[in-house]
Amino acid sequence: MSWDNLSLIILAAFGCLTLLLTQVGEVLSKLPQIIRAWRQVRNELRNGADHGCQEPSPEYDDRSVRPAPGAARSSGTPYRRETPGEPSAQSADE
Repeated sequence: MSWDNLSLIILAAFGCLTLLLTQVGEVLSKLPQIIRAWRQVRNELRNGADHGCQEPSPEYDDRSVRPAPGAARSSGTPYRRETPGEPSAQSADE
């Protein structure tokens, strides 16, 4: 083995080591953010999805779904979504 080959192997090894240490440093610098995000996910799952939300989008908002007038939930009657301008079940009872 010549000195040229030995010096190229040493340079390549140190280059790989530098790259590895740089990547490990990047992961370690983002670790606190990852831990905070994981805790937030756990809290959201534990407390419910609407706990920290400001305003859910209308197409995924199940809170506007009301039972049909006169229908009982225990009867197995499916809920229906109210449309704008339609009186709600609560306002009809009042």
